[in-house]
Amino acid sequence: MSVLHRTLELPSSEHALPGRETPLPVPERHFVLDTNLTPPFPEGSVLAYFGLGCFWGAEKCFWSLKGVYSTAVGYASGLTPNPSYQEVCTGMTGHNEVVQVVYLSGLVDYKHLLRVFWEAHDPTQGMRQGNDVGTQYRSGIYYTNQQQKEDAEESNLAYQKALTKARYGKIMTEVLYAPTFYYAEDYHQQYLAKNPHGYCGLGGTGVFCKK
Repeated sequence: MSVLHRTLELPSSEHALPGRETPLPVPERHFVLDTNLTPPFPEGSVLAYFGLGCFWGAEKCFWSLKGVYSTAVGYASGLTPNPSYQEVCTGMTGHNEVVQVVYLSGLVDYKHLLRVFWEAHDPTQGMRQGNDVGTQYRSGIYYTNQQQKEDAEESNLAYQKALTKARYGKIMTEVLYAPTFYYAEDYHQQYLAKNPHGYCGLGGTGVFCKK
């Protein structure tokens, strides 16, 4: 993934790239779990979306968790429809690199997913994560129902207290209702399983999330 400087400001709708009407093609099956990468998903499954830096490493944080049916990487919280990776990297689509997590609520609690999210990255860094600089590396929680929203807000407050005690700054995570998720290209899906020695720029703070 890129370590080059990227724009740190989100584009306006007037300046965003136009994108395309047709979604990018993706495989039908998850490379690691051999489950559906795209709908339909099992009855009773719930969707969650997280942005925590480079989505290669971010996805790996979730696919091995008990109760997670499937994961996928893509782009969300931007302006350009069906963007390509190259377009997202210009900073002119407004999108974030995001992981879609499909989980079975009877087997894993959303609060556990939040703990994994917080502890896997540094949410105080703004439009970057480590050496990855740009708007597509910002921290984000994109909830799909009211309970997720309440859990996310509660954990945000709790983790801020823990970070402040550890002398970290203010959490800059955006917490929004889940926008349209656009699947990333085939080669990005489960990238670190296909490329075990591939780049992963994630690094947590070492501060535990107890909520």
